[in-house]
Amino acid sequence: MQNNTTKQVTFRTAVTIVVANMVGAGVFTSLGYQALGTASVFPLLMLWVVGGVVAICGALSYGEMAALFPRSGGEYNYLSNTYHPAFGFLSGWISATVGFSAPVAMAAVALGSYASTIIALPPQVIAISVIVLISLIHATDVGIGSIFQQYSTAVKVVLIIGFIFGGLFFTQTPQPIQITPKEGDWTLIFSAGFAVNLAFVSFAYSGWNAAAYLANEIENPRINVPRALITGTLIVMVAYLLLNFVFLYTLPVDTYATEQLKNIKGNGRPLEVGYLSAQQFLGNAGAATMAGMIALLLVSSISAMIFAGPRVMQAMGEDIKSLNFLATKNKKGIPVLAIFIQSSISIILLLTAQFNTILYAIAFTLDIFTFSTVLGVFVMRFKAPKAERVYKTWGYPITPLIFLMATGWTMYYLLTDKDRTIPSLVALGVVLLGLVVYFINQLVEKNQTQVNK
Repeated sequence: MQNNTTKQVTFRTAVTIVVANMVGAGVFTSLGYQALGTASVFPLLMLWVVGGVVAICGALSYGEMAALFPRSGGEYNYLSNTYHPAFGFLSGWISATVGFSAPVAMAAVALGSYASTIIALPPQVIAISVIVLISLIHATDVGIGSIFQQYSTAVKVVLIIGFIFGGLFFTQTPQPIQITPKEGDWTLIFSAGFAVNLAFVSFAYSGWNAAAYLANEIENPRINVPRALITGTLIVMVAYLLLNFVFLYTLPVDTYATEQLKNIKGNGRPLEVGYLSAQQFLGNAGAATMAGMIALLLVSSISAMIFAGPRVMQAMGEDIKSLNFLATKNKKGIPVLAIFIQSSISIILLLTAQFNTILYAIAFTLDIFTFSTVLGVFVMRFKAPKAERVYKTWGYPITPLIFLMATGWTMYYLLTDKDRTIPSLVALGVVLLGLVVYFINQLVEKNQTQVNK
């Protein structure tokens, strides 16, 4: 069922949604873990290159699916049309329950933690207030929400550019960096440790598919959704590479590894890589500056997920009679109920502190759906070779194959890694529970149809 919502989301807004979804606090903390496995600059930078290339290959492939099926809902829409409605439902089931809610909760908690060092309020109060305020903005008007998204993302981009510029030109004792491979670097790149680190780098790149979730509301979606996915991903890849170059330029790799080990033995938290790096060119003002910067960065991330996520619930509500309440819209065509349901789940997860566990547990299953969507490019080329394709995947079949191989590789190591096997299997169990819900719903709808007859 198609939605007749007026197209109010421009190409520019769609790009900002992609950028904002991708860039969060993760890029400012992940280098500490990566440095534990390798003290070499080339493999560390290659992690972000490979992760970026994989994300771009995914965006190129999603572009073709978005052009074939220009409707909101992302994987729910693509998998339902490519394979079977049950498979699409499973994707929507995960996205609608925790796929967006958990990342919103995690970003809001991080924002509250950073902002509380500047604002004299408890972190939870700040986190919940931000979720409620942004939800109200996006539930009011798509135009207002688009403007808020554009400006909050512009602030994010300016802050990142400022950090990169400051690190490159004001660091007093820069580190000598050899960006070419040295002996042993290629062995590290093809190791299991690199694959596991790549999984977390890929997590930092997640969100490159964000514009696909609200295709109904994007102007000329067959053209602008693919363009937004590719443009946004390219921007973030360049930003990530430059940020990590600055981190390595300002401090030695060994310092990050040593400090991360201290954190593991102490509070168990990720290393504040951005803060340590900022100290080298901002001095004692680095802590407050980084706290404010990351808090502001996270505003646009939360906004983008609250903007995009509810459109999955809306699409499911349009297709499934028993869930049609999820498609409830206000006079301006905004899925208000879906927005408030997602935000309510985020607040519950935030208050119970379960979002982090859930987020890592579902990482494997989310990869299954993105893997299947990109595989769908091949499936649809076979099933509907003569279908109108306004956009075709650039570099086909190489680019989708790159994504499939890289994602399959990381999925294998996530599933077989002793610390990730049980959470991954539990998450698969949650997916199977969704299948039970789907077939129960089908039986209920079938019985209702027979009663009505």
